[in-house]
Amino acid sequence: MSVLIRGGTVVNSDRSVRADVLCENGVISAIADSIDAPKGARVVDAGGQYVMPGGIDPHTHMQLPFMGTVASEDFYTGTSAALAGGTTMIIDFAIPAPQQSLLEAYHQWREWAEKAVSDYTFHVAVTWWDDSVYEDMGTLVRDHGVNSFKHFMAYKGAIMCDDEVLVNSFSRALELGAIPTVHAENGELVYRLQTSIYEKGVTGPEGHPLSRPPEVEGEAANRAIRIAEVLKTPLYVVHNSCIQSLEAITRARNEGQRVFGEVLAGHLLIDDSVYRDPDFETAAAHVMSPPFRDKKHQEALWHGLQSGNLQTTATDHCCFMAEQKAMGKDDFRSIPNGTGGVENRMEVLWHHGVGKGRLTMNEFVAVTSTNAAQIFNVYPRKGSVSVGADADVVVWDPEATKTISTKTDHQNVDYNIFEGMSIKGCASHTISQGKVVWADGELDVERGAGRYVDRPPFADYYDALKIAAERAEPVAVDRSQRAKAVG
Repeated sequence: MSVLIRGGTVVNSDRSVRADVLCENGVISAIADSIDAPKGARVVDAGGQYVMPGGIDPHTHMQLPFMGTVASEDFYTGTSAALAGGTTMIIDFAIPAPQQSLLEAYHQWREWAEKAVSDYTFHVAVTWWDDSVYEDMGTLVRDHGVNSFKHFMAYKGAIMCDDEVLVNSFSRALELGAIPTVHAENGELVYRLQTSIYEKGVTGPEGHPLSRPPEVEGEAANRAIRIAEVLKTPLYVVHNSCIQSLEAITRARNEGQRVFGEVLAGHLLIDDSVYRDPDFETAAAHVMSPPFRDKKHQEALWHGLQSGNLQTTATDHCCFMAEQKAMGKDDFRSIPNGTGGVENRMEVLWHHGVGKGRLTMNEFVAVTSTNAAQIFNVYPRKGSVSVGADADVVVWDPEATKTISTKTDHQNVDYNIFEGMSIKGCASHTISQGKVVWADGELDVERGAGRYVDRPPFADYYDALKIAAERAEPVAVDRSQRAKAVG
């Protein structure tokens, strides 16, 4: 069935224009001042609303086995909740256990994701190193559409990368035209602080932020950035939560280094007072890493987003129920790390960003969709309302209001970190693959309809440029392989 979105204002990252949008066979087939509805087409009235690229959440963890349990959100419930909030694609993480084959982990995650209702793709984590990891990285890039590799600098004794692994993996990523990403926390310092704080008798959730102060994040971010500088590889730093990591990114970018930064909606809006809540369940529900910070960090992160030194917004969506969080009732070190937000990311960022004058509508589109599509090489297939792009579109009602609550949301978790927040502006309709999947507060999704999205290596585009320059010929390369630089 065709879908005609009529009467709205199309908002892309670069411009806004009043236009109708026609979606046929899963792609956007026409954008014009006025389009006649094809026979049998579903017409969506977007009068007074904005028509934007569907959101891309570049950092989720559905069904993640972690800290002795498994995240409560699977790929069916998680992608369903995402669509209800206007996010039409997620980038999740395949995370091998130490000594596990990267390919084995990747295939396991692909199997789990077969139930997804929206499009998805994967970063693959490097958690150890030997020659087989070197070979697996090549296979993932060449044969499986992976162009980003994750490195945890925290979680000592589990999946933490030391500098030797970082150097080997960053070097291999550069050879392959892939981008390394890092979770920047000094794992050795975190381990020492956790032990010290616990031995002093601090056992509750308030010990969590004390054991992961901003300095451990800043040190790790700077170290990863300087390793990348020496090796001359680009770098993407996930979930920046503090001034220290933002300063490291800003300094590197000012020096001409290609470094990208991500910020979570939660880190922009929630402060560390949540860990001092006398109710264990409430405090534990907010335990994630890096933790929520003092309010001064929030304003700095907004400034980072406004200035372009942070380019993407995400959620690190990794949900655990209260009974799972209770595993750390007597020891904060055992509380499973993770919170939700995939359903609410776009609406809270609209309300507190666009609604409060921090972001323009075009900047909102950039930080919720387009920049991620460009950085991870799926633009303009994703992240753009343009002819030929995938028909992943959100119709945004700037006048709609709601109060966020676990009683009405679709996330499979019993606590929402934005619980009780009143917002103005949310998705009235979400179109995924050319089908209306969210309308009038109701989901209409199909289990397994989600597609795995290949992400070509950046080298494909740059090699074409190099060859063309040598031959003085025009570049002929599929647009899906463009590696448009951001910032």
